[in-house]
Amino acid sequence: MIRKIFAALLLTTIIFFAQSVSAQPEFNYQVSVQDIGWMPPVKEGEIAGTVGESRRLEALQIHFAGGIKYRAHVQDIGWQDWVYEGGIAGTVDESRRMEAIKIQMVGRTTQYYDVYYRVHMQDYGWTGWARNGEPCGSTGAGMRMEAIQIKLVNIGEHFNRGSSPIFYQAP
Repeated sequence: MIRKIFAALLLTTIIFFAQSVSAQPEFNYQVSVQDIGWMPPVKEGEIAGTVGESRRLEALQIHFAGGIKYRAHVQDIGWQDWVYEGGIAGTVDESRRMEAIKIQMVGRTTQYYDVYYRVHMQDYGWTGWARNGEPCGSTGAGMRMEAIQIKLVNIGEHFNRGSSPIFYQAP
């Protein structure tokens, strides 16, 4: 009987410490691409979409239970409302290009992480890294987003945003 109680106590302790020392909650994202549809999810920091194929991003979905919201600027629509973890920003089966994106942490995660993101733009290439809700991409220029990268960075940790502009708004 004492062995069973000790084993249960030991197992409970191991599970508790394993959960408390785990890394950040799982983070991944996926995009819907012109003529391809939904691509498989990628992990934090990886490229979602295509580069050098002239295909537009049409939608984005982010999976992060820690708390995140995002919104897209879409061809002929403009800025959409914010969607939260698991929601779809952009459009599906409407053949509309995403032109810009804003991504922002929400809830308790704002105490721990900054979110950085950059996009690959038609006729431009990679933008610099936007941060915490800044617009990234372009509006009014008719340029499509072709790929995106998203990274979570611990608050206070240095991150090189690059020297390229993050956003262009046509007059």
